[in-house]
Amino acid sequence: MKKILLYLFGAGLLLVAPAAAYASDTTIKISKQYLNLPVSQKAERKQMRFETGEIRTFFTIRLADATPDYWVFCDVTHLKGKTVTIKYDGLSTGIKKIYQDDAIAGQDSLYKEKNRPQFHFTTRRGWINDPNGLIYFDGEYHLFYQHNPYEKEWENMHWAHAVSTDLVHWKELQLALSPDSLGTMFSGSTVMDYKNSAGFNKGNQPAMIAAYTAASDQKQTQCIAYSLDKGRTWIKYKGNPVIDSKEKWNSVDTRDPRVFWYQPGKHWVMVLNERDGHSIYTSANLKEWTYQSHTTGFWECPDLFELPVDNKPGQKKWVMLGASNSYMIGSFDGKKFTPESGKHYFSTGSIYAAQTITNIPDADGRRIQIGWGRISHQDMPFNGMMLMPTELTLKTTKMAFGFSAIL
Repeated sequence: MKKILLYLFGAGLLLVAPAAAYASDTTIKISKQYLNLPVSQKAERKQMRFETGEIRTFFTIRLADATPDYWVFCDVTHLKGKTVTIKYDGLSTGIKKIYQDDAIAGQDSLYKEKNRPQFHFTTRRGWINDPNGLIYFDGEYHLFYQHNPYEKEWENMHWAHAVSTDLVHWKELQLALSPDSLGTMFSGSTVMDYKNSAGFNKGNQPAMIAAYTAASDQKQTQCIAYSLDKGRTWIKYKGNPVIDSKEKWNSVDTRDPRVFWYQPGKHWVMVLNERDGHSIYTSANLKEWTYQSHTTGFWECPDLFELPVDNKPGQKKWVMLGASNSYMIGSFDGKKFTPESGKHYFSTGSIYAAQTITNIPDADGRRIQIGWGRISHQDMPFNGMMLMPTELTLKTTKMAFGFSAIL
């Protein structure tokens, strides 16, 4: 079958994919910030392709033929002055409805919609799920998250990005990570590489490094990317993937890398969901990883951190979590987590895939968690939200240890 080269916005890598027969097309010279696209949930998903010379991108979308249910948008600031040919793999009059503007369609009613949460973070348009890469740096809390920009259902997985100075008021920024030749962008974490162990730093500017899963139908591999401008733009490591463990586990389910610096051993630790639990890998440079151990009994989105017991700094325990808010209490020597109690559950309801924020200054000392709220928003152009940040503490109980979550 004939092959074509595709370039995805923000990805920085070429993707080879089978050519499709595009039945509809239109051409637009970009002079505004956004392209607005009409969506109908009744329409069948089809592939859309943007072409600008050698630069090409594709995604799937339910393009509306008649009156749209809602509109989504693409930020095309980087394409200003260029001509974009838009092709759609289906017969649709909707392609002629696409227009450019310096505001997204519905901007005047943004955050005033009937079913828009006012205290929980929601994206302007599209689907969100797992929080990713939660980190504090230089006065900002960073929230990356799983995102489909083109529909209010799961598909086209990207990392989107928002920042806050107070964990209450959030500002959405441009997409951080987009699909590439290794797959779509699944969950992960970020760290600050103050010691320049990966060699990405520039002068006195430490790199913010994202560890994420690239997911295809055949496998899930672990990759890294770095940013030198506080997460606004990203460069993917040319040596990706840094871990490909499908053969070891004979499973496609190897995802959601949670990375942190282990000071006693002076090395990086990655907690990775693999098949039936969480594995521990270690690295000196974030590029080359060594498998160390495995703890069964967890599913997806691992987290691992140390907390004082009853607010006593000299008495600490390690906590390993999974996506369903299950956790075990134990010890950790930098290579192996040894459970002492659990599996426990500290919450119920809509929360899933929660992650704690890294790099919070020692003077603050809090372990703050944000979870995905699996709540739909009827008749809205967005779906899913983040739950309120909570502070986690570890308390002694009659049975063992238990979490206390404080708003």
